[in-house]
Amino acid sequence: METNHNNDPGASHVPEQQNGTEMNAVEKVELASVAEAVDFFKIVKERLLDINQWAKIAGTEMSNFYLTDSSGHQVSRFAIDGDHIKIDIPGPGTVAGKGYDWVRIEQIITEELDGAEVLSITVRPSANPLNDKEDTAHFLTDEATSTFQVKRMGNTVSAEEHGRNEMPNTGTDNTLDNIRNVFVGWGAKIGLSYPQWKALVKGLLSIRA
Repeated sequence: METNHNNDPGASHVPEQQNGTEMNAVEKVELASVAEAVDFFKIVKERLLDINQWAKIAGTEMSNFYLTDSSGHQVSRFAIDGDHIKIDIPGPGTVAGKGYDWVRIEQIITEELDGAEVLSITVRPSANPLNDKEDTAHFLTDEATSTFQVKRMGNTVSAEEHGRNEMPNTGTDNTLDNIRNVFVGWGAKIGLSYPQWKALVKGLLSIRA
């Protein structure tokens, strides 16, 4: 079903769902005025781009996120296109990822429409940039994407996560990784990752000093 872009700004930033499962986590907050929403949205955008703080923003101990450059070296700055995110989820990590799951930031899009603003970050499972192996170092295949969005429509600010084409990654050269990815991937498939993303989008909109 085609999404009306005017009614849902940023919808075109989310890849189409074709295979596997999808997930959507959405939170909204209404400010007293458009001016307040504009100011708050600036804060929310910075929170989204500050990936090293995602675990703190979410207020959970489910996963930790570390921003790296395109070569896999950790950096302390806002995210840019081509960066990677190193993810430490509970339990054993991948051999390919040396204990971590890896995604690459595929695109960061900002868009301004009539009375609306959007910032979107789309990531895709990737190989570990710290070695030359091509195996996807993530529990999902590289067909999967996660798009993190913050939006302002009038005096309403929202934060969203849209997972698309999520399938367990069982095609690596490492049997232990394949087994691990089945368990973690099916956990995500039945919704065990939803609380984490729900906590993140809620944290992005936290009204705090």
